[in-house]
Amino acid sequence: MLDANMKAQLKAYLEKVSRPFELVASLDDGAKSKELRALLQDIASLSPHITVREDGQDSRRPSFSLQRPDAEMHLTFAGIPMGHEFTSLILALLQTGGHPPKLSEEKIAQIKAIDGEFAFETYFSLSCQNCPDVVQALNVMAVLNPNIKHVAIDGALFQKEVEEREVMSVPSIYLNGELFGQGRMGVDEILAKIDTGAAKREAEKLASKDPFDVLIVGGGPAGAAAAIYAARKGIRTGVAAERFGGQVLDTMAIENFISVQETEGPKLARQLEEHVKQYQVDIMNLQRASALVPAVEPGGFHEIKFDNGASLKAKSIIISTGARWRELNVPGETEYKNKGVAYCPHCDGPLFKGKRVAVVGGGNSGIEAAIDLAGLVAHVTVLEFADTLKADEVLQRKLRSLPNVKVITSAQTTEVLGDGKKVTGLVYKDRQSEQSHTVELEGVFVQIGLLPNSEWVKGTLKTSKFGEIEIDNRGETNIPGVFAAGDVTTIPYKQIVIAMGEGSRSALSAFDYLIRH
Repeated sequence: MLDANMKAQLKAYLEKVSRPFELVASLDDGAKSKELRALLQDIASLSPHITVREDGQDSRRPSFSLQRPDAEMHLTFAGIPMGHEFTSLILALLQTGGHPPKLSEEKIAQIKAIDGEFAFETYFSLSCQNCPDVVQALNVMAVLNPNIKHVAIDGALFQKEVEEREVMSVPSIYLNGELFGQGRMGVDEILAKIDTGAAKREAEKLASKDPFDVLIVGGGPAGAAAAIYAARKGIRTGVAAERFGGQVLDTMAIENFISVQETEGPKLARQLEEHVKQYQVDIMNLQRASALVPAVEPGGFHEIKFDNGASLKAKSIIISTGARWRELNVPGETEYKNKGVAYCPHCDGPLFKGKRVAVVGGGNSGIEAAIDLAGLVAHVTVLEFADTLKADEVLQRKLRSLPNVKVITSAQTTEVLGDGKKVTGLVYKDRQSEQSHTVELEGVFVQIGLLPNSEWVKGTLKTSKFGEIEIDNRGETNIPGVFAAGDVTTIPYKQIVIAMGEGSRSALSAFDYLIRH
């Protein structure tokens, strides 16, 4: 199952395993069970601490659980965890085998203290870059606390189950049989939902913090760059982010980040956080800003309020809250979100195998999505509002070469149709003839650009007609001491490398402001 190179790398990892455990497989006579048997045998051959049994009684086949003889543990993979989930498999092997997880002692103690019965099931796809965060978070919680059970399920392999539960978006997480959440979640987010006192404790912790010299709101590329540049000046620096990494976490292939020929968003986000952590920066994750209260007097403290009731003060502020996918804002979109309406083709594409889908948007992201989906689904209809596609010519040539793709320009999407449970079609208006047309399909992938995350400062800071925060050539807003950087601002060309430059400039400008006041 594994080639010689992968075996060599895995063997080096498994040298960290210090206590014995078993891989208990539930198999049938199918080809996938043969693949899983080969994978488990390869793993067992690389460590004297790991053994394989094939007498598992799980109804999902192929599947396997990790079991320790010295402690109760409930961790199962239903499917073959390769692709993006191979890292999840390696971490599960190491943590089951005694290698400590990369969590703080405080977080480990919090997980171990959770009481109750928590049976989690996560549906993932092997091409989903968001899924490993969820799988790895719940796996480590299952390793640390016997009250927490986790089954990671490859949705593409258990298609009948996916259809019965009407799972149309991954990762989809179920707790005790009920939908718990969809989309990327880490340990902190999951704990915040199941540990009812966590939000209050976190708010109290934030309230006790002394004012910062510079507080950065947002942890994407702009926020990370600002934090590094500010910390290197020796000033007290904090980062409050809804999720560190920002929109980069939802980006698959990155091939235009100068000096790095190719990388993936989640990997780059981890590297950004690790770089920031090399400095004395107070990182406060899962903090959603709700209001900016400017200083009463020049040189005074600005205040940021958060959804959990906490607030932080600082002499200077850098807002780098980024942007999010723009929505269609048509009837049916909200109702059928995650029920056929999707925004991540890499994550959710495998769930539409053999089905008909539409991609709304003819820019680079839309055409890249259509090309990727064409290899999975029965048919792709691309709808573009303008009279021509806006994507790069190289992408358009590739698209035109695909036999199962239809492009419709001058098309204004007006409604998403459904049967109450899932998407059944889409209505668009021909902008030239004014006639409406219906396309029968099972999925709609929206790729129409970005919307700045600036609602919480409107009325306080000057914004453009598009909602972007207006800044000058130093990154300063209309309020002295309050700066902004990255995709949330009026700077054109929303690119990672540009956001990093803007974040660096805003930090230098904030430092200059501090020494002058």
